[in-house]
Amino acid sequence: MTPRIEGPLLEGRLVRLEPLERRHADELAEAAEEHRDSFGFTWVPRAEEVPAYIAAQHERVATGRLAPYAQISRATGRAVGATAFWDPRYQPDGETLFAVEVGFTWLAASAQGTGINAEAKLLLFQHAFEQWGVGRVDLKTDARNARSRAAIAAVGARFEGVLRNWSRSWAPGEDGRLRDSAIFSIVDSEWPQTKAALQERVARYGK
Repeated sequence: MTPRIEGPLLEGRLVRLEPLERRHADELAEAAEEHRDSFGFTWVPRAEEVPAYIAAQHERVATGRLAPYAQISRATGRAVGATAFWDPRYQPDGETLFAVEVGFTWLAASAQGTGINAEAKLLLFQHAFEQWGVGRVDLKTDARNARSRAAIAAVGARFEGVLRNWSRSWAPGEDGRLRDSAIFSIVDSEWPQTKAALQERVARYGK
């Protein structure tokens, strides 16, 4: 049987990560329509596409390769974006997880710069390293997306390089094209220092 990655509810001071459900659709639709210029090369569904987006994520869940979340602002109690564990890799025994990606991430414009992204990454990384015992967490983005690359570097991930024509492009108007992907990672030996830095960063918000 194919292993199935499952992400539990994760709670912080600024954000609560709830497994993505259809009940999040209306709030995500509203979040997705805020100042869309901030999304750059990140594909984010339009309001009317959110139900199909959630259904597509659940189809990926059924393959065992995705554990999607709605990002819930603790200040408002509303869904303000999404994220996920993705692409789990296993030891030859087929059961022991050694690496996972954090991806499918987006936030409403009003939630950006509030500490929600930093704390969400802290919660996801902490679960991956301390509960699953992985040796590596991956993050990647369109190599042209300077905003996303800066945000990934800011949460402590190390840039490893650019893989050319690595995956499909999500940029508007580029259906059928391939993109270059900027690859970042955190490995287990770096996690204690990265965790401390993220905790310090999150603590500065909301004071």
